[in-house]
Amino acid sequence: MYEQGIIRIYDVLFPASVLLETDQYIRDFIVRRKLSGAMATSEFHYRLGLDLLERNPASLEYSVVARAAAAGVPIYTSSPGDSSIGMNIAYHELMNGGPLMIDPNRDVNEVCAIILAGKHNGCVILGGGSPKNFYLQGQPTLWEVYGIPKGGNDFFIQITTDQAVWGGLSGATPAEAVSWGKVNPGVLPDTAVAYCDSTIAFPLFCEYAIGSEHNRRTRRELVHKRDALVADLQRQARAAGKGTPEEEPAEIDRHR
Repeated sequence: MYEQGIIRIYDVLFPASVLLETDQYIRDFIVRRKLSGAMATSEFHYRLGLDLLERNPASLEYSVVARAAAAGVPIYTSSPGDSSIGMNIAYHELMNGGPLMIDPNRDVNEVCAIILAGKHNGCVILGGGSPKNFYLQGQPTLWEVYGIPKGGNDFFIQITTDQAVWGGLSGATPAEAVSWGKVNPGVLPDTAVAYCDSTIAFPLFCEYAIGSEHNRRTRRELVHKRDALVADLQRQARAAGKGTPEEEPAEIDRHR
């Protein structure tokens, strides 16, 4: 594949030219939109999605970023430097002296603010790794750092091919996540882990959710409410004082 210029991502193959064209688009987008200053990955993805929609309205049908921007859904990247977008942002800074900077602190606070604002919180996890913990750590951040005891997620669904014996699920199996305050212990019997390829299980899951018309609700469009939610997080954190929890898990491993 290398000799023939074919790129592989899992079981998806495409010509290297597609990758290079995408890189060029990202670099042009940064310059064309004059992006500067520190911003969350949610802001970068939102602006990128709007740019895609403006230049090619048909992207709404095949681009997750474009669809999310149109729906007002924020998209976060837990490791922004570990990505093609991060590579091109780094290029922009080195070659153009551009002041654009991805600020992970904003990501962490925005996710915590979204969790805090939710009446009921939960998660649907595909696979694992850094994105898994990036969201789940929001609950411990609230009680451990900000002194706001949210109580843990009220539902937990994970679709994965990892096995706990190798440590890939450490800190994320529902039973262990309870010890962190990531999952509400009262809902533990109702949590679910499906050991299946997400490309098989998740479409079935989505078909069920879409088909359940009685569960439809008004779209929240959280991408437009981030500043207000973070301001409320700051207000509640200040009201909580030092934020030292009355009790905390006996063992804490922030690397899991």
